[in-house]
Amino acid sequence: MKLIRLIGSLAFVLGLFIVIFIGIPWEVHRNLELTWWLKLAIYGFLGGILVVLITIAFEQKKFTAEEEKTKDEYLPGDVLILNTDEIPGKKVARILGLVQGHTIYAIWIGKDLSAIIRLILGGELIEYAEMMGKARKVATERMIEEAKKLGADAIINVRFMTTSVIGSAAELLAYGTAVNFDQTKIEA
Repeated sequence: MKLIRLIGSLAFVLGLFIVIFIGIPWEVHRNLELTWWLKLAIYGFLGGILVVLITIAFEQKKFTAEEEKTKDEYLPGDVLILNTDEIPGKKVARILGLVQGHTIYAIWIGKDLSAIIRLILGGELIEYAEMMGKARKVATERMIEEAKKLGADAIINVRFMTTSVIGSAAELLAYGTAVNFDQTKIEA
């Protein structure tokens, strides 16, 4: 799917470049009948947009299906997640290292427009709140997967970091320290 989207993107960019920088100046000095190569560039430009939109729609559908499938996959008890460096009643036996989960999330332009209206009128930007909630969940799940690969019992000192990437797209990074517990009981 990525290869098809890449080909669509290249057709879009090449078609746009030819239309704007070669075709329009060429046709300004001619009559309104388009040449075959300019028509081909326009079709490439429009077809490229269509291919990119279709591949993104398929990927979005696949991502939504995966999201539904893994809704209850990460239950408490798999890997303990804490934002402290101590675990009451447990002693850290071994530090396995830094684990992280990362995602860049965006909302579709329809939700972006409704958020802009909310920005003007006031109130909670529900669209962005939902987007960041989903991004936090994806990043956390990826961090947990990395910790599971290391055989961790817990992730301590968990932190979240977010930055704006472009427009309404936000990058979210979840990170922490994967550890194993000492299996002996600590007396309180």
